[in-house]
Amino acid sequence: MAAPGENYRLAFPPSTKPHISTGIPFPAACAHHITNTFKASKVYIIVSNSISKTSNFTDLENALGDKVVGVRKGIKPHTPWDDVLEIVAEVREKGVDVIVTLGAGSLTDGAKVVAFALANNVSTTDDLAKLPGAAKTPNLNPPTLPIINIPTSLSGGEYSPFAGATDLRTHHKASFSHPQMGADLIILDPRLSISTPAQIWLSTGIRAVDHCVEGLCSLDANVSPATDASFAAGLKLLVPNLLITKKEWENEEARLGEMLGIVKAMGPLLGSTVIPMGASHGIGHQLGPLGVGHGETSCILLPAVLKWNFKNGDEAVRKAQRKVLDVLWGEASVRGVLERRGLKEGVADAGDCVGAVVKELGMPASLKDVGVGREKLNGLAVNSLKDRWVQTNPIPILEKKQVLEVLEMVVGDEK
Repeated sequence: MAAPGENYRLAFPPSTKPHISTGIPFPAACAHHITNTFKASKVYIIVSNSISKTSNFTDLENALGDKVVGVRKGIKPHTPWDDVLEIVAEVREKGVDVIVTLGAGSLTDGAKVVAFALANNVSTTDDLAKLPGAAKTPNLNPPTLPIINIPTSLSGGEYSPFAGATDLRTHHKASFSHPQMGADLIILDPRLSISTPAQIWLSTGIRAVDHCVEGLCSLDANVSPATDASFAAGLKLLVPNLLITKKEWENEEARLGEMLGIVKAMGPLLGSTVIPMGASHGIGHQLGPLGVGHGETSCILLPAVLKWNFKNGDEAVRKAQRKVLDVLWGEASVRGVLERRGLKEGVADAGDCVGAVVKELGMPASLKDVGVGREKLNGLAVNSLKDRWVQTNPIPILEKKQVLEVLEMVVGDEK
């Protein structure tokens, strides 16, 4: 049931979750649904370290009052298993009946893995190792602990039934998944997002763009006019509004447009006809644990993967990329950026165009820009081959040398 003035709806009907809340401040929306939707009384908040020091966190605590029984300030980047297990123990001890996250990607993934772990009586690292999809452990229980996400980035992980968490013994970022994993409610508040650092907000916006672009470029059998329409709609909301936000930081209308663009981007990645992503996502999953932010991985890799696919692919690959070009050149504000940066319609490829947008937003474009040196390439390539989305790239990447060819395009130094 919606609060007064709130827009409360399902994100992806007929799926029964998540619901989306817009239109009222996030503390009021969260308090309303904890009481009236979830009927919860023992709230555990996972909040980013930076937000925990702000009035935004204080406002949420005040709205929830004595229902808050525990607070976790921060999960380290890329969701280490050790952090997950610490939260599992505390949530179990306190009898928590709803988790609220206030922050970005690692917190979102962490809450998902925590709920999954609790449902399967996980207490140790060895227990947790049985849950990733690659382990193929039979008869896993679905997560049941409700989750409310209040995101402060555009990564979009709050919409998916997948989560990544890093085993620090190997530095491999494992993928956890279950059809019932993920948020029950996502509260979108553009005003809250103004406090997010520009590097995080804009780079994670490119992460959302990555969903749309790799979706449009997929050659999977599940691709349809409906999935293409959703990805294209997301791209049309995301790129022009990101360009506005770069210039007008407090423009809340543009920010809400970006947030709703994520919904369009994520829809075809869910349900029974999932459109798989490609090598930008796959390699990016393993670049992250080297200290690179979720969004920065897409800024660096997406243009290069597009160009690698174009060079090595057939007409089907190039035809799929033209869907991306049609959207970008069809938006007047994006066309202006592309032309100002010397690109010509019909000549520039999709990698050129996405790369121009990344540079216009002032985001990193090479591994050198984010402090990853050539000595890391071999290990990164080996770990990337374990990722399912490297294998579902339009040109399946099955050999280390193929990953290294992509990485050479973005290393940013000279041999």
